[in-house]
Amino acid sequence: MPFVTIGGITLHHRHITAAGNARPIIFINSLGTDFRIWDEIVSALDGEMPLLVYDKRGHGLSDIGDIRSIDDHVDDLLGLIDHFGLSKVVLCGLSVGGLIAQGCYRRRPEIVEGLILCDTAHKIGTTESWNTRIATVESKGIQAVADGVLKVWFTPAFHAARLAELDGYRNMMTRQALAGYIGTCAAVRDADFTDAARHIAVPTLCVAGDQDGSTPPDLVRSLAELIPGAHFEIIPDAGHIPCVEQPEALIALIRSFIASLAPGAETHG
Repeated sequence: MPFVTIGGITLHHRHITAAGNARPIIFINSLGTDFRIWDEIVSALDGEMPLLVYDKRGHGLSDIGDIRSIDDHVDDLLGLIDHFGLSKVVLCGLSVGGLIAQGCYRRRPEIVEGLILCDTAHKIGTTESWNTRIATVESKGIQAVADGVLKVWFTPAFHAARLAELDGYRNMMTRQALAGYIGTCAAVRDADFTDAARHIAVPTLCVAGDQDGSTPPDLVRSLAELIPGAHFEIIPDAGHIPCVEQPEALIALIRSFIASLAPGAETHG
């Protein structure tokens, strides 16, 4: 299992290289998940372009660290980009991963060639809603909110027909470190990219599952409307995590987006 220490935080990652001048894509997972949510996407794109997935701090096999704001997650991502010598990247972030991607662009726009923002927004939730979740998790554990979260992660059809996978994703969520979950909840609560989104000047694709109860399509559309020239797509029959529920549709959108970017020079190390 590959690990690297960035700024004192050890991050679990998987880096797949590819021949030629293809742009590297970095996938950033959502709250309460690890990089395995991207498995079907990575399997399909392996060999077409360089790929990097990683467990953000507080998740999966990465260190918990001290999570004070979304900038801590941005620090880790930029550290990984520098570690692998990537001069230009496409960022594909889901939910909080989309906030991290926006934070990365705000900090170092010159290294971002494109953004794929999945089931995310410029601002997610309210201070009250996040404080309520944090208080519940602090007093009763992640298990107390798991059923409610799974209802917005996946559609009723997924709940009815894919019971073993549902159990697996519940395990993924509830077995993560409490401090990592709570810290990232607080980071999402305090993150607001409303103004920053208006200054994004690279090709951007905003994607929403049509049945996402966490970041509904209208919210994701509002992000796309803030970003000059952004394109908005809805994935049918998907909740908050289309890379799990409808991977083929997301793969097609990613391939189309990459093909739309202007040809560039070698960008991966």
